[in-house]
Amino acid sequence: MNPASKPSVKKSRFRLLHQYYSYTGFYSFVKKSVVKSILPIALFVGALFFVHYFVVDFNALFATIIEKYSPFTIIAVFFVSESLLGLVPPEIFIAWAGKSAEPILYLSFLALFSYIGGIISYFIGKSIAKLPKVFNYLEVKMKKHLVMIRKWGGFLIIVGALLPIPFAITSIAAGIINYKFRNYLLFGLLRFLRFVIYALVIFHLV
Repeated sequence: MNPASKPSVKKSRFRLLHQYYSYTGFYSFVKKSVVKSILPIALFVGALFFVHYFVVDFNALFATIIEKYSPFTIIAVFFVSESLLGLVPPEIFIAWAGKSAEPILYLSFLALFSYIGGIISYFIGKSIAKLPKVFNYLEVKMKKHLVMIRKWGGFLIIVGALLPIPFAITSIAAGIINYKFRNYLLFGLLRFLRFVIYALVIFHLV
């Protein structure tokens, strides 16, 4: 094969992918997700600012939490939340990490356990796929996520890892459709980047 032909092959594949994601609405979905996430993030940051300066001193609040609960307990609660549909916003725990004795260390633990929690959610999804009654129920309840991950696969996992979309739900959907685990692990690593970005904002705010 002529080496000179390789770039054109790669380019054509890129164009095909670009056309596919354009036609299936992936770029529109990402745009809408970003727009929808901007308002909640802005409201959350604004609420933190307001509460910190006008209602409760976060320094005192988190000092009380740190005295009353061990880091192990707080991280365990976070881990359960991240493994089961993301019940508690990670931003609250990031704010806690920022007021702890070892902010970087505990932020690293949070990012790691969020990643591991996503893996557990993935295997929950795989288990669900083996239970016909539960699968049929979630096939309806999670129809939107299942359709999207079947169409877009890894790109939806990237969006779930980075944006304020419940990562656990995306992970469960990936498990249900038996998405390739190796690729899931790779794309899910962007979860660490999300925690770094949020920490840069929240650590300087509270």
